[in-house]
Amino acid sequence: MEYRSYVTGSPDISVIGFGAWQLGNTIDWKAMTETEAITLVHKALEAGVNFFDTAPNYGLGNSEILLGKAFKSIKRESIVINTKFGHHKDGHTDYGHEAIKASVEGSLKRLGTDYVDSVLLHNPPADLLKEEGNAHYEVLERLKEEGKILAYGASLDRKEEMEAFIRNTKGKVIEAFFNILHQDVRYAFDLAKENGVKIIAKIPLDSGWLTGKYNNASTFEGIRTRWTREDIEVRAELVDELRTLPAEGQSLAQFALQYCLAYDEISTVIPGAVNREQLLMNLGALTYPMNSHSRKFLESFYEQKVIQKKLVW
Repeated sequence: MEYRSYVTGSPDISVIGFGAWQLGNTIDWKAMTETEAITLVHKALEAGVNFFDTAPNYGLGNSEILLGKAFKSIKRESIVINTKFGHHKDGHTDYGHEAIKASVEGSLKRLGTDYVDSVLLHNPPADLLKEEGNAHYEVLERLKEEGKILAYGASLDRKEEMEAFIRNTKGKVIEAFFNILHQDVRYAFDLAKENGVKIIAKIPLDSGWLTGKYNNASTFEGIRTRWTREDIEVRAELVDELRTLPAEGQSLAQFALQYCLAYDEISTVIPGAVNREQLLMNLGALTYPMNSHSRKFLESFYEQKVIQKKLVW
């Protein structure tokens, strides 16, 4: 495993993190038992993974609960936990500053810990991307003083959002929507580095498209029904152009994960895994570091062939 720096007070974090949206989530993912979920987390820990990303609304609180159970026998200071605020345990959305403390304390209880390394505003509305006039940041600073969080930030999707948050707040973490097909946030990486803001790359496999398992005939259930037939055909055409690029023995998913890690500004990438095979595939990405030529090619691919497609999430 390789490790990169994170926030003050936390250990360096594994470059392959553990996205925990799927744990205990019977709505958006194929269900797994509690034993399977805990075993999967332990397998990740054994492989050197120490960064875990969750949120109160993942599995309606069950993701945090299962992580807490899995961490019971683990030294707290050896793991790094990131959770979020805004989308709550019961499924409703509330970004009011008066709800932050209760949300964080609820996460702490479910996780079975007295602090989290970072808490993020979970895709907040635009008016929260500035500190002036927002009591949110006073609450977050108090939570830091109380030792309940070590750092705070935001989960964001676009360059403009990142720039506003970095310039207007003291937040030190951004979870950014970044993959081969969604590179807009890349144009804010230099600003993040200049300001000491750490970046977590979310949705690195583009909701499964960059595993190569989908094509223009694919059909979807659950949250993936958001794609229209046109969306599917456009993505399939782009993915077909990428299939021949990985090295011999390397999967498209591993190639996609390494693209994210080709940027020093990114501290960790957080693919999900629903079984041991997927976890091992994610970890196998470390076998194939990406060279600068491939990175530049993928930047050009995005600029010449993807931007104009205006892909939806």
